[in-house]
Amino acid sequence: MKIGMPLSYSGGFVETVAQLVEYEAAGLDLVLLPEAYSFDSVSQLGYIAAKTSRVEIASGILNIYSRTPALLAMTAAGLDYVSEGRFVLGIGASGPQVVEGFHGVKYDAPLGRAREVVEICRKVWRREPLQYNGKFYHLPLTAEHGGGGAGKALRLINHPVRADIPVVLAALGPKNVELAAELFDGWEPVFYVPERAEAAFGEALAAGRAKRQESLGPLQIVPGTWVAITEDAQEQAAVVQQVREKLALYLGGMGARGKNFYNDLAVRYGFGDAAKTIQDLYLDGRKAEAAAAVPEELVHGVALIGAPGWIKERVNAFAASGVTTLNAAPIGATHEQRLRMIARLKEFAS
Repeated sequence: MKIGMPLSYSGGFVETVAQLVEYEAAGLDLVLLPEAYSFDSVSQLGYIAAKTSRVEIASGILNIYSRTPALLAMTAAGLDYVSEGRFVLGIGASGPQVVEGFHGVKYDAPLGRAREVVEICRKVWRREPLQYNGKFYHLPLTAEHGGGGAGKALRLINHPVRADIPVVLAALGPKNVELAAELFDGWEPVFYVPERAEAAFGEALAAGRAKRQESLGPLQIVPGTWVAITEDAQEQAAVVQQVREKLALYLGGMGARGKNFYNDLAVRYGFGDAAKTIQDLYLDGRKAEAAAAVPEELVHGVALIGAPGWIKERVNAFAASGVTTLNAAPIGATHEQRLRMIARLKEFAS
């Protein structure tokens, strides 16, 4: 199992990347840079490529609405070029708060659009004349679909380093998870509990894999998590509280009642009563009580918090559930502590 690490998209970026070289030396396999309504991640991914030599570099995630499919493909090819074949294109739907609120683009049909985006990207990387007639994207854009009739079926001018740049889909809902297993190189879930993953995702993964082309190879599974390797009870309690608050924010505040993907996931994990309580408290403004209502089992299911022996057991549980890369955010007071945590995770995963 590989070890990945997310980078923060706000503040101290240059200093963080300077330290990334040390993580690379400690065995880090993959670094993921998010993009929300922040600085764009593409320029920063190029900076990371210039400052590193071995670690894989992933977008985590570029949303599928604010860039056209061809631009996503061009961007991925360019980042793969400057990194000498180390780029992984992470894409996803994001949510209407960002897509419609920040970008002013209609949030619709995430499943169908994701399918067409990855198909178009692969055409671009193979340098085929870009012709595509889907439900959402038409290339070239003809008068029938609102174009002026001057479009031509162009191919990418440059020769990409790879014609098969890995594409990972961030997905939680059953249909999107099924699509990831069918059509993508990898799947990026959040709040992943290995012991409950089969109940939450097993049916969707099996349906997608049944349609998967053999040429894609095995599905890569890249869940996000937090890690704090410490035997100090106070340090453990502080990190548990951080994770509680993060889970309460997502289960309670990321969406409305009846339309919260993260809350739905907690229900599929078997925490239905707690998920409702957390959401009710959070939306009523009682955020501290919402955090306190997050089950201890859920906290320790999604995060790796504890002594080295316990962490090793948890790493083994993730690996046994099919995880291929553990995207772990180290939580520690100093850079040195966080660096040791990544090195230790790499040791446990080997």
